Order: sequence, then C-alpha cells, then structure tokens
Amino acid sequence: MAPKDLNFITGNKNKLAEVQAILSPTAVNLRSQAIDLPELQGTIEEISTDKARKAAERVQGPVLVEDTCLCFNAFNELPGPYVKWFLQALGVQQFHKLLAGFDDKSAQAVCTFAYCEGPGHEPMVFQGRTDGKIVPARGPTDFGWDACFEYEGQTYAEMPKEEKNKISHRGRALAKLVEWLKQEV
Repeated sequence: MAPKDLNFITGNKNKLAEVQAILSPTAVNLRSQAIDLPELQGTIEEISTDKARKAAERVQGPVLVEDTCLCFNAFNELPGPYVKWFLQALGVQQFHKLLAGFDDKSAQAVCTFAYCEGPGHEPMVFQGRTDGKIVPARGPTDFGWDACFEYEGQTYAEMPKEEKNKISHRGRALAKLVEWLKQEV
C-alpha cells in the first residue's frame, strides 16, 4: 500500500492517539487538524458524511472525520450521536444513572469514520460497533465514557490500550477503512 496522506479532523488528543496507534502498522500518514465544524442533527451516518463534506471544503483536500456514539438499547439507541452533551451535563461518575429505572443496561459503542477525497467528492462511511453494557465508572475517567462502558467484564478504561484497540468500536471501524484504502491505493 502506497502512503496515503489524511487530514484527521479532531481536537481530541485521546482520540488522535488511539487512531494513530491503530493505524501505525499501515502506510497512512495522519495529520491532525482541529477544525470546529457545525454538526447536522440526524442519524450517525448523516452527521458523519455532512461533517466530512464540510471538512474537505475547509482544508481543500482529503479528510477523515469521526463520530462516536453510545447507544442505549433501553433508549432505542439514544443518546447516540448526542452522548457528548449527556456526558458533559452529568459527568462520567453519574452517567450510568440514566439507566437506573431500566432493567436493560446493554449498549452499543458505535464509531463512524467518513473519508472524503476532497471538495465535491462523496464521502465513504466505515462503521464499527461493539456490544457492552453501562456500569458505574471504573478505571481512569479521562477519556469520555470509557469508564462506564463494560465489555466482557472490563470497562474500556480498565483495559490495556492495545487490547481495547483490538475490540473497540473505533478499532473495528478503522479496520474497515484500512481494507478499503488497500483496494484504492
């Protein structure tokens, strides 16, 4: 695979580090740009493709954008793409209380990457999902809702980074992106 330069649009240093670690064995040259883009309200896929189009226009080149969601099955997949605002309002220590009145604590971590070659190009979407459940926070609380999302007995926050990257929603979405890039380059 020939090297592929990508502008990863994020201001989140934890997200950047995770994506760099997952893509490190590939020929992708990742450059990070923190661009504040207005987000469309809609489905996960609509939000991601709209963000990719806007970012490609801003940088006048290829971009990779990402949207992470946390979907509670008891809430019919909400908070979904709006999880950031729920987490900011409640904090990671109180987040699990959203499901206090429900027997079903299951959830899906969803990561959607959208790649756009540049202005006027149609974005490609790559999505990964990991099933888990919402629990009281355990482990470090410095990366979003990782401390509240449990997969097979451990929260994301309790897992070694390499282990998390193999099974996470983000790792699964990036694996699809890498496979597509191999076909394209």
